[in-house]
Amino acid sequence: MDRTDSFAELEDALKAARNELVSRKAARELHLQQLREVEERWQACNAERDLLDKVRLLFQLSSDHARTQAKQQLETLVTNALQYVFGSAFRFEIELSDHGGNPTAEFYVVTEWEGQTVKNKPQDSRGGGIVDIVSLALRIALIETIKPRLKGPIILDEPGKHVSEDYIVPMIEFLKSVGETFGRQIILVTHNTHLTESADLAYHVRLSGGKSEVQLSHRRNG
Repeated sequence: MDRTDSFAELEDALKAARNELVSRKAARELHLQQLREVEERWQACNAERDLLDKVRLLFQLSSDHARTQAKQQLETLVTNALQYVFGSAFRFEIELSDHGGNPTAEFYVVTEWEGQTVKNKPQDSRGGGIVDIVSLALRIALIETIKPRLKGPIILDEPGKHVSEDYIVPMIEFLKSVGETFGRQIILVTHNTHLTESADLAYHVRLSGGKSEVQLSHRRNG
């Protein structure tokens, strides 16, 4: 009887051990499956991160390229304006930098003078005429580089207000070249007689009795 009981106990213990083994195998398989799923998700996340890094790099390179192109276009047009008006000793430079992830641009007028290179911000350059021409050229450059291209005339209020008499005529020639180059009509509001006399069509506006009267001032033949 004791042996029978012993065998029964052993069988029960063996059966319990087998059940425990099966249970642990099932738990192991479950953990392995969960591990495989985590590894797959980790690999997918890594692949997505790599893709995002490549996309971010592509955007960065595209952005850098676009900024460089815009910089070169602006520098060229403003330099042409300065040299047209003030002579070949002048050029315009833009310095791009990054502050806290935000791109910034600083403008400089560079002059070659008696073998020396002088680099100033436009507002610190010789006279107010420099600022006027830089500002005028930048406005025109921005209008011409915006995509899609804006149509219509360029309307200017007192352009070259601080440009000295010595440089008014070259400024007029620059404006004419802008109109011809970009196919734009240029409309000016000005008190400068040099500008009005150089126009193809000029009107004089005066206030009379509280009303504005508009009279044809002159029309250029041809």
